[in-house]
Amino acid sequence: MARYTDAVCRLCRREGLKLFLKGSRCYTKKCSFERRPTPPGQHGVRRRKVGDYGLQLREKQKVRRVYGVLEKQFRNYFVEASRHSGVTGEYLLRSLELRLDNVVYRLRIGDKVEVRESHRGRELFKTVKETLRSHQAPDWLSLDAANLAGSVLAMPRRDQMPLDFNEQLVVEYYSR
Repeated sequence: MARYTDAVCRLCRREGLKLFLKGSRCYTKKCSFERRPTPPGQHGVRRRKVGDYGLQLREKQKVRRVYGVLEKQFRNYFVEASRHSGVTGEYLLRSLELRLDNVVYRLRIGDKVEVRESHRGRELFKTVKETLRSHQAPDWLSLDAANLAGSVLAMPRRDQMPLDFNEQLVVEYYSR
């Protein structure tokens, strides 16, 4: 299974905001985004116009990187979301929020790096046989997790999602 193994602080700098991919380091002054808020690259900051396509691409990349999903898998999530009735972008974010690694992360069991590298989902939920991080957490699992954490995780609403995404730009990107 493929995964991104390069420097993740570079991704935060490219997107221009903290994505909290480094765990607890992102909350300290050692965060590379705090030290160097410029985009990565040899020639530093260049002012250039960003068109509609560029805005859509940056938003899609931001969502992909926050959830740790590669392009093909993200495309499959979008295709699945477009098949459902209702708002496509909201359903896309809901399905990404219900990934097993994200549910465990939202329960504050570990930071994103720990959750994706270990099988903490198996330790917490003994009834789940799969430890794949991309496994969609069933509703009963989310409800059990919510009872343990004291918060509601089952099918999160758009206003409950922590980061500010413009999912409409992602839908427009794939609809062209």
